Amino acid sequence: MIADQWCETSWRARPGSFVSLMTLYESNFVRLGWLVRDLRRIGQYLVSRVPRDCDLHLMPVESSRYTSVLRLTYEFESPGQIVRDPDLEVCVYHDARLAEVRSFHGFRRHPQLARLESGLKRELDQRWSRNMMLNKWLEYCAERGHRF
Repeated sequence: MIADQWCETSWRARPGSFVSLMTLYESNFVRLGWLVRDLRRIGQYLVSRVPRDCDLHLMPVESSRYTSVLRLTYEFESPGQIVRDPDLEVCVYHDARLAEVRSFHGFRRHPQLARLESGLKRELDQRWSRNMMLNKWLEYCAERGHRF
């Protein structure tokens, strides 16, 4: 298993900076690789089931030679509907070995997260928030034993 502690951070990187955001994207790529053996070959809807955790759903959205877009979520049954939470769309850049959250639909459902997001005025800060969420969730999923 590749460890993300080997992701190089420039001496110029400050938390919340563009340089450290790129390191976070690199860490996301490594951690996503803990769950998915070959990110280039996801061609169908996949579900990972482990004891004592929710089923983790992975859906391919788009695929090209250098990028893939995946949707990663838990699904919960609610009266008359399925609720996806968190519901992340992740863009994987295979050639650069980076993964970034393109969209996160969970903010609107949770009042505390919505307040947090509304306080983030800069695009850089919003990207930090979304991608830190992905980073921690991928670590959690790997620790629970999820694999595709």
